[in-house]
Amino acid sequence: MSNFASLTRMRIQLALRNRMFFFFSVIFPLGMFFLYAGIFAKGNPRVVSFFLGPVIALNVMGSFWGLSAMLVTFREQGILRRFHATPVSSTDMLASSIFANYLLTLPTVCIELLFARLIFHVTNLGNLLSLFVLVTVGTVAFASLGLVVASVTNTMQETQVLNQLLWLPLIFLSGATLPIAYLPKVAQGVAVFLPATYLVTGLQNAMYSSFPVWKLLTQILSLFFWTVLTFFVAAQLFRWEPESKIPRNAKLWALATALPFFLLGVWENKNGQILTQAQAAYRSLDQPAKSDHPPKAEQPKSDSPSMGTLPHSKKDSQPQP
Repeated sequence: MSNFASLTRMRIQLALRNRMFFFFSVIFPLGMFFLYAGIFAKGNPRVVSFFLGPVIALNVMGSFWGLSAMLVTFREQGILRRFHATPVSSTDMLASSIFANYLLTLPTVCIELLFARLIFHVTNLGNLLSLFVLVTVGTVAFASLGLVVASVTNTMQETQVLNQLLWLPLIFLSGATLPIAYLPKVAQGVAVFLPATYLVTGLQNAMYSSFPVWKLLTQILSLFFWTVLTFFVAAQLFRWEPESKIPRNAKLWALATALPFFLLGVWENKNGQILTQAQAAYRSLDQPAKSDHPPKAEQPKSDSPSMGTLPHSKKDSQPQP
C-alpha cells in the first residue's frame, strides 16, 4: 500500500505539470459549467439544475482524454521506462493512474456544485449519494477507456486523432451537449449504444429528479462492468517502452470493450427506460415549478418536447390533443 500511495502521489504531481491534463480536468469543465448555466440556462436555477448533470458528466468524461494523452507523453519521454526499473507492475501503474485521476476530478465537481449553489442559487442538488456513486464509477470507467487508447496508439498525434473520433459522438449523441429528448429519433436510438449516455442520464436523474441509487442500477452496473472489461484490456496491452510494438490483436481487444454497450443498446431500444426518463425530465421544464424540488420523471406523451432556451421544432408547435 505504501508503494501504491507513493506512486499515486507522484502521478498527481506529474499530472498537474501536464497542460493537456490540466485543461481537460479543470479549465474545460468549469468553462462548460458557466456556458451552460449562464447562457443556455440564462441563470434560471431550475434549468441550471437540469444542465448540471450533463456538465458534470463532461468533467468526468474528459478524464479519458487527459489521461490517455498524459500516458502516451510519459512513454514517449521515457518516464514510464524509469518506473519500469522499479518494483512496480503494470497493474500498479494503471490503478494508481486511475486513482490519481479520480482524486483530481473530485475537487472540480465540488467546485461546480458550490458555484451552482452560491452563484446560480440552485437550492436542490438532488440525491448526493447517487451523485457520488456515479461520479466515482464514471471517472474510473472513462479513465480506463483512456488507458486503452494509450495502449493502442504509438504517438501523441495518433492519440489525439483517436480521442477526437471517440470524443465527438460521446458528447453530441449522449445528451451531454443537447438533451437526448431534443435529438432526432434516429440519434436517440444510437445514443443508447454509447457509455456516455448512461453516465449523462444517470447524473441528470440523480441531480434533477433526485433518483436514489436503486433507480439508477442500469446506469451504475453497466458502467461498472465496462470498467472491469476496459481495465483488463488496458492491463493486457500496456507498454512501458516506446519501442515496444503494439500486438496484432490489440485493436480487436480494444473493439471488444464496446460489446457490453452494444448488447445493452439493443435491449434498451426494445425494452429500456433510459430514453423515457430523459424525455420526462426534458418535458418537465415546460411545466410550472410547484416547489423548490424538480418534478420526478413521468411517462412522456411525445418524443420532442420544447425548452425555452432551445429552438422549437415543427412538431412542438402543433397543438396537442
